[in-house]
Amino acid sequence: MPLTGRQKAAMLLMSLDAATGTELLRGLGAEEIQEIALELARIDASRQHDVKEQAKVVREFCSSLQNKETHRFSMKGFLNEMLVSVLGKDRAEQIQSQVRQATEKKDLFGDIRSAKMDELILALEGEHPQTIAVVLSELAPNRSQEALSLLSEGARLKAICKMTNPELVGAGVRQRIASMISERLKSFRGETLAEKPEQTLRKLAIVLSGLERDVRDQLLDEIGKNDEETAAMVRRLMVTWEDIPSIADRSLQEALRTVEAGKLALAFYGADEEIVQKMRSNISDRAVAMVDEEAALMQEPLQKEVLDAREEVVKPLRDANEEGKLRMIGR
Repeated sequence: MPLTGRQKAAMLLMSLDAATGTELLRGLGAEEIQEIALELARIDASRQHDVKEQAKVVREFCSSLQNKETHRFSMKGFLNEMLVSVLGKDRAEQIQSQVRQATEKKDLFGDIRSAKMDELILALEGEHPQTIAVVLSELAPNRSQEALSLLSEGARLKAICKMTNPELVGAGVRQRIASMISERLKSFRGETLAEKPEQTLRKLAIVLSGLERDVRDQLLDEIGKNDEETAAMVRRLMVTWEDIPSIADRSLQEALRTVEAGKLALAFYGADEEIVQKMRSNISDRAVAMVDEEAALMQEPLQKEVLDAREEVVKPLRDANEEGKLRMIGR
């Protein structure tokens, strides 16, 4: 015989912890709870507790939650089937609404956490620093760090001040912030941030680096006549830390001879494995041993120390590029 809605309700509740079961039945009348309790007692007294059947009910419930073709929270079909014989259609839909509201309150920032980064930054643009701070505090650390790096300098500093000197933000305010930003995200769906100047200059630098040295220098001189700082940045962006896998072995070997083992150990910290292996394969075994020894003795470095060390590694490569001696095997 197929299970009744009341039996399914009882089996599902037997699979839940007390707190979750309480939330699911919150708002039921005493009579309805009594009927489900009687079913639970009957199952227990009969000693015919079918573990496989119970697991099947739980899987059916989970399946209904994941079925995107049903209600927004995918619970209506299962809840109706499970409780309709106990509550009737209207009451079952009322419980469904209560569960949906409880779920929304549980994760107000769900849509914000799953948003694309460009869309999130556009949605935060122009918002009060406290609003930005609340949203950032709800993101995972790596996502929060990425968002901070993409915000304008003014917004970033003010948001950080709010995060380091937090004000008491009530549940109602957090709910309004979550609702407002979630709504703003809808208007920026599919949009991307404008390209940063450094990204544009990097593209120009790669183009110029592929030209003959005389032509390249002539063009850079012309850029420098209008803006020396821009010309200097373009020269710097012709060779970056990320370009190391594309540098010919001989050119890399000559450059790395001038870099101390301690600086290499710092530069390797947290670096992409492809870059590390490329560099380790282009220094002597003795140098590799010295780098490993430095790394073993090294305390956890500051990010600035790591970045400075990588700049020291790249400097002789840039010098070689200026002299027209650097060989690239593709970017």
